[in-house]
Amino acid sequence: MIETAIYGKTVDDQSRCVHWHLPKDVIAIRFKCCDKYYACFECHQELSSHPLEKYDLLDDANKHLIICGVCRHEMTFAEYYDYNSNLICPNCRSPFNPGCKLHYHLYFQNPPPAMC
Repeated sequence: MIETAIYGKTVDDQSRCVHWHLPKDVIAIRFKCCDKYYACFECHQELSSHPLEKYDLLDDANKHLIICGVCRHEMTFAEYYDYNSNLICPNCRSPFNPGCKLHYHLYFQNPPPAMC
């Protein structure tokens, strides 16, 4: 099986980067503008040479936008968001950082109101 690449200034193989490297910092976002997973917004901004494009969560509802850095399970936002209330990967049950919700506005045009 080919492992999905996660780009960025990563510090380990579970998607932690120089910006976000706590034990629960194990998700990456697929950026709409380049169709690549990056460990975080800052990694994308520092390593890419193109402007950021945000996802529309209505138009892009069926796209895999999030990946678990531990097991590489790809999720739609709805799948991630449904499980985000439990803060775990639906596949491997690894815990996710609850603080990620504070950055949804960087990635999505219309993040869930309760999460802004």
